[in-house]
Amino acid sequence: MTGNEIRKTFLKFFEERGHRIVRSSSLVPTNDPTLLFTNAGMNQFKDVFLGLEQRDYNRATTCQKCVRAGGKHNDLENVGFTNRHHTFFEMLGNFSFGDYFKKDAVAFAWELITSPKWFGIPLEKLYFTVFGGAEIGKGTKLPPDHEARDLWEKIGAPKDRVLEIPGLKENFWAMGDTGPCGPCSEIHYDMSAIASDQGHADCKFPCDCGRYVEIWNLVFMQFNRDASGKLDPLPKPSVDTGAGLERIAAVLQRKISNFDTDLFQPLIREAARLANVDQSDSKIQPSLRIIADHSRAATFLISDGVIPSNEGRGYVLRKIIRRALRHAHMLNAPTPFLSPMSAAVRTEMKGAYPELAETAPRVTRVLDEEERRFSHTIEVGLKKLESFTADAVLRTTDSGTFTADARLVKEVPGDQAFMLYDTFGLPRDFIEDVTRDAGVKVDWAGFDRAMEEQRTRAKASWKGVHKEAANPVYAKLGDTFHTEPDFYFGTSTSDCRVEAIVTKSGQVNEIKAGEEAEIVLDRTSIYSESGGQVADVGGFYDNSQSLQVAEVRGAYYPVSRLVAHRILAKEDLRVGDRVATVADPQRRARNMRNHTATHLMNAALRNILGTHVKQQGSLVAPDHLRFDFSHFAPVDPAELAEIEQQVNEEILRNLDVATDIMNIDDALASGALAFFGDKYPEANVRVVTIPDLSAPRGFYSKELCGGTHVHRIGEIGIFKIVSEQSTAAGIRRIEAISGDRALAEYQRALSTLRTAAALLNTSEEEISAAIERQIEQIKLLERQLDALKRKAAGSQAQSLLDEVREVKGVRFLAAKVANSDREGLRQMVDSLRQKLGSGVIVLASTDDGKVALITAVTKDLIPKLHAGKIVQELAKMVGGSGGGRPDLAEAGGKDTSAIETALGNVYPLLDRLL
Repeated sequence: MTGNEIRKTFLKFFEERGHRIVRSSSLVPTNDPTLLFTNAGMNQFKDVFLGLEQRDYNRATTCQKCVRAGGKHNDLENVGFTNRHHTFFEMLGNFSFGDYFKKDAVAFAWELITSPKWFGIPLEKLYFTVFGGAEIGKGTKLPPDHEARDLWEKIGAPKDRVLEIPGLKENFWAMGDTGPCGPCSEIHYDMSAIASDQGHADCKFPCDCGRYVEIWNLVFMQFNRDASGKLDPLPKPSVDTGAGLERIAAVLQRKISNFDTDLFQPLIREAARLANVDQSDSKIQPSLRIIADHSRAATFLISDGVIPSNEGRGYVLRKIIRRALRHAHMLNAPTPFLSPMSAAVRTEMKGAYPELAETAPRVTRVLDEEERRFSHTIEVGLKKLESFTADAVLRTTDSGTFTADARLVKEVPGDQAFMLYDTFGLPRDFIEDVTRDAGVKVDWAGFDRAMEEQRTRAKASWKGVHKEAANPVYAKLGDTFHTEPDFYFGTSTSDCRVEAIVTKSGQVNEIKAGEEAEIVLDRTSIYSESGGQVADVGGFYDNSQSLQVAEVRGAYYPVSRLVAHRILAKEDLRVGDRVATVADPQRRARNMRNHTATHLMNAALRNILGTHVKQQGSLVAPDHLRFDFSHFAPVDPAELAEIEQQVNEEILRNLDVATDIMNIDDALASGALAFFGDKYPEANVRVVTIPDLSAPRGFYSKELCGGTHVHRIGEIGIFKIVSEQSTAAGIRRIEAISGDRALAEYQRALSTLRTAAALLNTSEEEISAAIERQIEQIKLLERQLDALKRKAAGSQAQSLLDEVREVKGVRFLAAKVANSDREGLRQMVDSLRQKLGSGVIVLASTDDGKVALITAVTKDLIPKLHAGKIVQELAKMVGGSGGGRPDLAEAGGKDTSAIETALGNVYPLLDRLL
């Protein structure tokens, strides 16, 4: 059975048993600061397990793309040297959200694994572990999971193959220090003695020598753990399972190593072909494995919007790419190398992940650019290494310990070696070879310390904030009903029932005027903050809308499809009261204009810059819109003007904006854009379409979106871009305005233009030419002024020659110059050096209330005197600092009253130096 067949079979098995097949989420977790990358199948369901979100299904199955190469879960350094470590892998899983529990989970796993109709793995090759009990808190002990053991034995597992493993490390799972948790049950496969990393011939399960491999983990979410460590049974126990596709493939294809399966072998063959090496050569096997694995990780990470950089996710991606390139370099592979490898990844995996084809141009461009950067970095890194090696030799010589056995003393510090490894990508063995040839040692203990410090920093930067389970009040409400969203139909609605009132003290039945609270209604016209669009503000009124009973300051979703209004009560309010909700209509109108304008701009960006443009974040507010997107270079002014023009042309067409409700598969098939960091329901997604009958697909823009929009494009009025800038490597940001604010901005710009034209005594059409003429006139005047300054400096220099003195046969001039800036001092020094022939010149002046010092030494005196050291000494006397070359140096200071003192010290200073 091929890897692709295994993936399809797993999903088909669970689909036939009532599970919804859910597509893999992005490798960049959605709204989860606790994770660097998606690293498990349950990540996309985390809010469901926490009670923060509800889906229209309670059984799901997925094949989730995962990365473990940074932060807490980091397999990077092991990849290529073990049989089963990967940076990128696929996790097969089935999930129950309060539906079935242990009995069905065990039955499903047993049938799929052992039935000849499905995977048909021989029972004599399998072992099953369950939780064996542990102390989970002071004085609190959780007993073994006898229930799971009995279920395995009852279904057919031999008793001697079902083991209870005590402790919390192996067979107990927790989402965090608090929250859902529960026992696990793992299925292990006996790879036989040949798979033992330690050469064991007859070891017994659960020996961890590599012979017995975990292939499936069943997590039973049974409890909720509070801050004290107390475990309370969950009202709806759930199931989360994970089976590594690569491991299952190795078992079913009877391979010891995952890298020998058909998931990796085509990539390894392609790497060997590109590098023109013999794939069977055992010495290069680790390099070929690393290239194959890292090509998959890089392809998928870039496809999901990660760009190489020096921090966060981009830093990890850069390490993955550069590690692959190091091993390609070891094979003397040609360039470009990784982009052809990425094409091979797409060929193998585009059937399961069709988005790879769409992102191919961007992935290729990023990889080629990173490969070019790496080649340059390697060159710089090698020069740095040679410099560090030379410094080690010099330090030894200067210390006077350069003896016959000095080779034992010379050493490159560990932090410098780690910088070469981490920043410049030089392999450790490469550093060892170069330093060995130079007779220099490396402080590898210091290197390891620096490595550990870097790992600690990486973990700390992604520690995030633990996401708590939903407030029980809202979780309970969410089980019974949802807030109906009337905000799509207008800014007011009547006869809304108060379903719940929540204060800082908890749920209450009533509040008094003047109190703050959060109120849940059965329906509302107040838009709740989501999808980048800010919340409405407004008020609650009586049904006649004549009396305001509460000020609404915002709204949010505490759990999915339930709106909590943040309010300040103006009148007493009780659960069961009926109110009318009114959103601020002007604020809403501005939000609608900016949100639809965002869709237009996104389409224009893709039309003009290319389809590699991908949304990376957005903000829709009443006063402006902000849009972050992937692009490799600044958007030049001509492109910005074209984007702005195209959006305004669409606005002038004043077409209807269509909103349709459909399931997500139909929406995507119709051409709608979805952004793989956002969450969308599987059914009843809103699709916002801006038509264009002349376009091949019949629309200008089509996106999945839950925000509010104008009814006709012309309602936007005007669109204007106000700024474009970088926010991170490969990420650009455009801020723009629309409607009344855009009109005000155009009017302000026009007023400024007219004022400038009047000042220049020209027409608005001729203002650019007039400004150019003014600039040329200014340049001419500046050149004339410079000529006058040089002439004046020459004249003043001539008069200063009368003040030349001599010390130990060296002529010097120390003088204060009036009314001269730094540039004037430089010109005067040049003139004096020519006139003096041989000597030292020290000039001082006041420039903008501060001291300016300049010192010059003629070339014949440089062996004796250094201008930089002279000016450093004098700068201290005027409360400043400075330095420079041996022949010319400058300094500044704060104490203008000390200039005479400093100049008076030139003679004794030169006397001492000579």
